[in-house]
Amino acid sequence: MEIRVFGFKNDDAATVVQFIAEHVRRDISFGVLPPDSRLKIEDLRQRYGGSAHSFREALTLLANEGIVEASSQRGFRVASASQADLEDVTRLRAEIEGLGLKWSMKHGAVRWEGELIAARHAVDRADRMVMDDIDALALEWDEANREFHAVLVSRCNSPRLIEFQSRLFFESRRFRFAVLKERAIEPERLKDMRNRLVDAVLARNDQQATEALERLILEPFGAPGN
Repeated sequence: MEIRVFGFKNDDAATVVQFIAEHVRRDISFGVLPPDSRLKIEDLRQRYGGSAHSFREALTLLANEGIVEASSQRGFRVASASQADLEDVTRLRAEIEGLGLKWSMKHGAVRWEGELIAARHAVDRADRMVMDDIDALALEWDEANREFHAVLVSRCNSPRLIEFQSRLFFESRRFRFAVLKERAIEPERLKDMRNRLVDAVLARNDQQATEALERLILEPFGAPGN
């Protein structure tokens, strides 16, 4: 019997798992699935469709990203999102991305600089547009942010650092969306901080670049960098 989940056939299991994971990830990010809530497989199947096996695989994937917690005795639950969690993930992001940026500045050439300038343009545009329709454009806005920060560390020559940076970015998504929903982001302020960051990168000024990156990561959450 052929089963379809979100329009996919059951012979495309990996795609189904990825698609389920994206839907659950989105609902966690938007608070539809609140912090610390239990993720019961049967309840999720009723909400999204799909097999129990696919959901176990998807939740395991999200657990590896840090936004879901897995326990052999209690199953799965949404990771907590306290003020302490916010401070931990943002400060760690600043440290890891700062290190990755320093390494990228040593190895990145003209092509990397062009990618960074293009990513800055895209995220500046996303900042301006998202304020007109937050619900519809939040994910597009966050993807533009993800791409900009990914480019910053993309030439660091450390796959492990890049993987960890990506995980921390996803872990902090819920906090970014909370700031966005409160309309607490300031597009012109963010644009100015990114300009300072990119200018320092192009000048190959490690200290100014990492300081600007730290401010860019921490300041939107009310924790200015040193």
